Amino acid sequence: MNLDIAWLIPVFPLAAFVLIVFFLNRNKRLSGYVAIGAMLISLALSIGVLSTLLVSRPDPENPFVHSVWNWIPTGDSWLSFGILVDPLTAVMLIVVTLVGTCIFIYAQGYMSDDPRYSRFFAFMSLFGMAMLTLVLANNLVLLYIGWELVGLCSYLLIGFWFEKPAAANAAKKAFIVTRIGDVGLFLGLLLLYINTGHVDFVSMFEKVKELAPANPNLMTLMAILVFCGAVGKSAQFPLHVWLPDAMEGPTPVSALIHAATMVAAGVYLVGRMYPLFSAISGAPALQVVAWIGAITAIMAALIGTAMNNAKRILAYSTISQLGYMMIGLGVGSVAVGIFHLMTHAFFKALLFLGAGSMMHGTGEHGDLDIYKAGGLRTAMPTTYWTFLFGTLALAGIVPFAGFWSKDQILLNAFEHNLLIFLIALAGAFLTAFYMFRMVFVAFFGEPRDHHIHAHESPRVMTWPLMVLAFFALVIGLVGAPLLGNPFAHFIGGSLGMKETVEEAANVVLEYGLMALSTLVAASGIYVAYRLYGANYVRSAAEDPLLRLGPLYTALQHKLYFDELYGATIVRGTLMISEACRWFDATVVDGLVNLAGKLTVVFSTISRWIDVYIVDGLVNLVGWITAKLGSWLRNLQTGQIQNYMMLVLIGVILMAIVYLYR
Repeated sequence: MNLDIAWLIPVFPLAAFVLIVFFLNRNKRLSGYVAIGAMLISLALSIGVLSTLLVSRPDPENPFVHSVWNWIPTGDSWLSFGILVDPLTAVMLIVVTLVGTCIFIYAQGYMSDDPRYSRFFAFMSLFGMAMLTLVLANNLVLLYIGWELVGLCSYLLIGFWFEKPAAANAAKKAFIVTRIGDVGLFLGLLLLYINTGHVDFVSMFEKVKELAPANPNLMTLMAILVFCGAVGKSAQFPLHVWLPDAMEGPTPVSALIHAATMVAAGVYLVGRMYPLFSAISGAPALQVVAWIGAITAIMAALIGTAMNNAKRILAYSTISQLGYMMIGLGVGSVAVGIFHLMTHAFFKALLFLGAGSMMHGTGEHGDLDIYKAGGLRTAMPTTYWTFLFGTLALAGIVPFAGFWSKDQILLNAFEHNLLIFLIALAGAFLTAFYMFRMVFVAFFGEPRDHHIHAHESPRVMTWPLMVLAFFALVIGLVGAPLLGNPFAHFIGGSLGMKETVEEAANVVLEYGLMALSTLVAASGIYVAYRLYGANYVRSAAEDPLLRLGPLYTALQHKLYFDELYGATIVRGTLMISEACRWFDATVVDGLVNLAGKLTVVFSTISRWIDVYIVDGLVNLVGWITAKLGSWLRNLQTGQIQNYMMLVLIGVILMAIVYLYR
């Protein structure tokens, strides 16, 4: 395939968005078909890109860059919008288009009765276009445009059912919280441009190499500012609070956000900017990335154990797994973090779509409480088995995809930081526990709510589940150390990645660590079975975890992060707003009113001065002039004898003056 046409990959979803909005919005089915067709074409082109790179084995220092459009001049050069194609780009393209296509097809069934069906597919197409633009961008400006478009689309889709106050509030919360991280990202991009003079990745990274030895603190600051954007988009501590509330959107939106677009953007950003993060010996910025990831992974896993709503359990699972990806990037390499991103995309999309199938099959179109379900294993067998595949992959059970990617993260953490390794291991135990808690409660036992008559979802929903289940089983093999870890070698061909990936690509498999991680995951499954599988728990009031007392209560309240932010940041912002409003109403308006009154007074005084002084002086001059004129006019009689008399008087006066001088 000619890589020059790779820029068309985001164009087709954009064309679908335009067609649906302006021409097809009244034709529901055709709108869905156009959106799916556009994603399929983008998928075909993405497969072509991947195949080309697999054959050509690109040089990490000379990736394929194609300028599509010169926008504005910047000094001696032009700011060009174009594409950068390397292995990292190719992997992300496959993830976005393949997972996205499955979600689009599934959404036909899930959203079939929605009155805004066409609008939904228009927004989903725009979402896909934004993420593909971000991935293909050859410079920071175009990446930032795609980045903000992703944020806009998440706002539109999380709040898609805007008539529900919870959905509208969740959309606003996601938009505002992620904007906080984006401020840091924007400052980081400005500093990068100011100090390197470039925004295109190839030139910028070359300049970073030159500047790094003499400016280590500056490099660290810029990397951490860039990471702030990833903290917001990928829901890392402390900006993780928006993601659980984002479950108010339709389930296909949740799947797309959690698997292939929104949250993946932050991890991709760190991967793309990895030469900046690793430019300094010791990489302090990467240590920050690893520790934020570790805190996020264990915190979200703990909260996930206390959630009873299916999508919220999966939401905290996503936050925790994103923490694992950050650990992989921080202590390993781009290959380790992106490998887990790729495997996670498939099994997390599977799990969210599986949860949506559960909701569809039970008629619970809100967020399904797992304690309202029960016995779904027999009523929804396809959903059960595919969901089980996703759960096994997420728990890290061999040979499922999550085992291979999570094992590499644990291995690198063990080699670089023992404490982070122990935190990650604890997170693996908790992940297996809370996911199988969900499986045992929802799918086993007897139905708890007799008003629910579960049935299997239609084929348009179950076929994507089976496709994703297949990938959840086999996709991890591309990074299996037993097969030489081809994924890491491939990612090693990405821009600026060869040196950082080479070590991870040649890691000898630690069989002992593999056995330990498997044992830890199996222990989590066993504990879940003993508490929920072997004993039928009829309701949330009988949950065995209630014995934890205040700790369980704190976990149910999400460790009170929302309350803490509400009492500090939100209330502080409102207080500042009220103070500003009072200052505006009292001081500013008072000064304005005083200025108005003074203006009236000054105007009155000015009018008096104008009328009585200025006009008086003018009138006085006129009066004097008139009087003088009147007096002089009396001297002009027209009689010659009077004039002769005046001459005589003048002569006499001159004589007197002459005689007495």
